[in-house]
Amino acid sequence: MRPHAMASTPAAGDVTPAVLAIGRPDFPNILIDTLRRQAGVGHCMVFALTRAGAASCLLDAGNIPTGGDLGAAYAGQFHESDPNRDALFETEGSAPIMLPSFAPRMYGARYRKIFFHDSGIVDKCATAIWADDTCFYVNFYRIAVQGRFGDVDRARLHAIAPAIGASVARHFRQAATAPLDQNLAALFAACAPLSALTPREQEVCRHILLGLSSEAISQALGISLHSTLTYRKRAYERLGISAQNELFGIVLGLLVGPGRLN
Repeated sequence: MRPHAMASTPAAGDVTPAVLAIGRPDFPNILIDTLRRQAGVGHCMVFALTRAGAASCLLDAGNIPTGGDLGAAYAGQFHESDPNRDALFETEGSAPIMLPSFAPRMYGARYRKIFFHDSGIVDKCATAIWADDTCFYVNFYRIAVQGRFGDVDRARLHAIAPAIGASVARHFRQAATAPLDQNLAALFAACAPLSALTPREQEVCRHILLGLSSEAISQALGISLHSTLTYRKRAYERLGISAQNELFGIVLGLLVGPGRLN
């Protein structure tokens, strides 16, 4: 079965914590926490597959005790017998894709025993995204004590998977882990509509994105609370928004939008 294109825009703010953790050491923990909160995911594993045939496990986080062993086994040989492999490698371009729904019959007997029966995995969903010659293959699992994904959780995964896949790809492609405030400063300087803000409006918005209160922003910038609120109001008016979650939504779209993986 061939993969199909997914919806391109998740609800604003759904995966903002994971997006803003790109390049940070705690990215895996924030990613799995976000997935648990949004769609009841128990475990997440990320594999890098290349067109040259190489495979590696980049991330293993969640509630499967043998996750590390499974990751090593998959990267070592089982990636070659993954029933999703043909669908992955037939895909071209950098559009996020969602793999077919999990069904045990898709997998060979040895694969099923090691990766599902012995590990307690009862359900999985997966997304993938190509960046140059590397496919970032992101797998979401649930184990027996959780039961299978419900319809609501599965729909939620479909909605947020594009941003999750793009965030994973960007995180692992990032050569250096610049501090978040530096990443935000570069984003505000180069990307519309953020770049249209005045320098002080940009500073206030960046501090909002870093989680500071209006009072803390005033102290950090050495300005009055009234000035902070005024700059925030003006910035929101320029951006055509009225709330903090909409500001996060703009940044999310810029971070994971087309052309932002390189």
